[in-house]
Amino acid sequence: MNIKGQFAQITGADPDDVDAAEARNGVIHVISLTLTKTADALIDPKLVLSWLLTALGAPGAMIGLLVPIREAGALLPQLALARFVEASPQRKRFWSAGSAVQGLASLGIAVSALLFTGFLAGSLIIACLALLSVARSASSVSYKDALARTIKKRRRGAITGLASSVAATSVFGVGLLMATGLFQVSVAPLAIMIAVAGVAFLLASGVFVLLDEPQTTPQGDDDKDGLAALIDPILSDGQLRLFVASRAALAVTALAPPFIVMLSASAGRTALDELGPLVMASTAASVLSSYLWGRLSDRSSRQTLMAAGALGGVVLAVIGVIGLGSGGFPDVLWAAVAIFAAQIAYEGVRSGRKLHLTDMTEDQFRARYTALSNTLIGLALLAGGLFGIAAEAFGPSPVLLAFGAIAILGSVLASGLDEVQQE
Repeated sequence: MNIKGQFAQITGADPDDVDAAEARNGVIHVISLTLTKTADALIDPKLVLSWLLTALGAPGAMIGLLVPIREAGALLPQLALARFVEASPQRKRFWSAGSAVQGLASLGIAVSALLFTGFLAGSLIIACLALLSVARSASSVSYKDALARTIKKRRRGAITGLASSVAATSVFGVGLLMATGLFQVSVAPLAIMIAVAGVAFLLASGVFVLLDEPQTTPQGDDDKDGLAALIDPILSDGQLRLFVASRAALAVTALAPPFIVMLSASAGRTALDELGPLVMASTAASVLSSYLWGRLSDRSSRQTLMAAGALGGVVLAVIGVIGLGSGGFPDVLWAAVAIFAAQIAYEGVRSGRKLHLTDMTEDQFRARYTALSNTLIGLALLAGGLFGIAAEAFGPSPVLLAFGAIAILGSVLASGLDEVQQE
């Protein structure tokens, strides 16, 4: 089967409606995203970097900064970057540059871990992670435009979902090696793993620049309006406001894993011992669900958000009830099952919200909508840090119950979104 036939089979498109350039672009998207998604998992701040800083003897306050810097740092700068992306004739340049800088920052983390310990190691790793996050924001704000310009509607979810599943398969193998003891969970091997992530980012940058993206002339009609033009969509577009509200509520599926891990109370076992099984559980969920969620999103990103939100609500509420009744999980297996179920819901939310924003906006303003949405979600995630204080005071189970209710609210809000794939 030739590349056009394979592309048609993966996306469910009519082979006669697929041209060679789009099929080639599909391959480039899958390869580039597979590399970056693999790298993202290998340098995951929730599991890998938190373990690494603990092993290096970095202060606990630095470990607590990892997730906020990684998440908010990748979202908050996007509004400032949007105008530059809109002024560029090709979006792939921003994505490639961002991926290259992420690769260099990852290599910086690996070198810092190998050469230093304690406060100095933590400071250098935090600085490199901040650089990585800002570079990621450039890739994020430009990607949806690059995808929309090179892959037709109702095929995009299959491409991104396939990449997620392939990447998760490779990371699952790493988790399996950790769990079986064949991969020693210590500083030097993890530093090498992070260096591999850096190389993957650099390779993705080189591949993505080969994308056959049409050059366009920037409109620039509202340059004089500055910031007002950038924030106008949230004021004038009711669908965007509803999307942001729904996405903010569904963001609890991303915040939940650390609270699930807190419920694990097996005797004599620490979070460090659980790294391999939890990585396996998270990536297995991605392998099994990413492509399916992507295909469903190609049909209706609205229904995907509704389904994933409802699933997340039920899963998180059940985990919260179990936590209240038993005081925690008896061993790591139960924690892994909970992580697996929650991750399936998260993958659906991620697939649905990415494709919905891509398909709901016009080419001229897509970068602007992306940046505005992500900036607002970045602020919401920072506010989500208050749940950590609540967990400290009341325990993780009530927080997970609250997350379940909020996820259901997000599903209800998503029901009011337009069916953008049908437009």
